[in-house]
Amino acid sequence: MIRLIRRELIYLAYYFEIQLGQILPYWILGIVIGSVVSVFGKKKIHELFMAMRKHKFGLLGIIPASLLGIASPLCMYGTIPIAASFSEQGMSDDWLGAFMMSSILLNPQLMIYTSALGEAAFWTRLVSSFLCGCCAGLLIHIFYRNKSFFNFEGFGSGKNRDTDPNLLVRLLKNIGRNVKRTGPYFLLGILLASLFQIHVPSEAFADLFSADRRFGIFMAATIGVPMYACGGGTIPLLRQWLQSGMSMGAAAAFMITGPATKITNLGAMKTVLGIRRFILYLGFSMAFAFVCGVAVNQIGI
Repeated sequence: MIRLIRRELIYLAYYFEIQLGQILPYWILGIVIGSVVSVFGKKKIHELFMAMRKHKFGLLGIIPASLLGIASPLCMYGTIPIAASFSEQGMSDDWLGAFMMSSILLNPQLMIYTSALGEAAFWTRLVSSFLCGCCAGLLIHIFYRNKSFFNFEGFGSGKNRDTDPNLLVRLLKNIGRNVKRTGPYFLLGILLASLFQIHVPSEAFADLFSADRRFGIFMAATIGVPMYACGGGTIPLLRQWLQSGMSMGAAAAFMITGPATKITNLGAMKTVLGIRRFILYLGFSMAFAFVCGVAVNQIGI
């Protein structure tokens, strides 16, 4: 028994070291770039969003709104107060919906993390997040054109923690907060990926999540609900899953439902949507994830 445990630990340490060496540079780069954008670019991004009101984009405004949501480095609890202030200044709900939906799914830091999965996964995640934001804005425009979709009552401007007068200190503090917030999930993801590599036969996994099985896409969308705690923490798992035969469509479905149903994001969305529209949000997220996964596999990515 002791020998068996010792062998298990040796294998685990071996695969953990390999996974860590492969993913760590992307995690560090993502932390640094995410903090740089947060400290030096956050205000500019939000100013650009407000400046859109001066132009008569109409419905087409959901396109730049979705792009700016991806560029925004804020988490959902940071995005909602910003969206509330936009709403107070007359920003339409379809633009806000596009901005918030894409912001939930992707940010500059997570883009760097995703590059560890390869070019195909990077572009799949970027394009699917952008389109999801646009679709959310379009549906709000169609069905809630003459009535309010969001309820931002009680939300003021969010607290800005990047206030140190020394820019270098401000950046280092932001990096420290990012490391503290994502580090444990990142290490847990590597640990789970190592255990998966040791104990799960790649043939069985490839058969379940292969490109010709739509049930695999549905399963990937479903497991994204309970498993997603942090974007950086899921990257080692996704990397191992893709290497074991998971189709890009199944991975795309997981990358949509994961952040969309992350527990902290659900709490925030429930607050501003109410129960009925919150259920619509969940249904939309699951449906878009499945359709996107099928489309990605049909294209042959």
